[in-house]
Amino acid sequence: MVLRVIYFFQDGCMACHEQKPILEEVERNCNIAADRINPLKNRAAIKEFRLSVTPTIVILKNGTEVKRFEGLVHREPLEEAIRRFYIG
Repeated sequence: MVLRVIYFFQDGCMACHEQKPILEEVERNCNIAADRINPLKNRAAIKEFRLSVTPTIVILKNGTEVKRFEGLVHREPLEEAIRRFYIG
């Protein structure tokens, strides 16, 4: 089982600026490392992940999207989702 967390952000985005320390805390608490992608520098990601807003956090399990957070998400629901889908 492979769990992948992808964080989509933009430079200058205030919500992204607020999301960053929350994500860093979740990474420490859940012992994971999220991939960070700026879709303006990787335009293929916009279409591939159907992005319409930043920040967006997508959780993939075995390559399939199992959870998506669009906009600022607080620590508790993000950690809950990661723990729910991460076994081991």
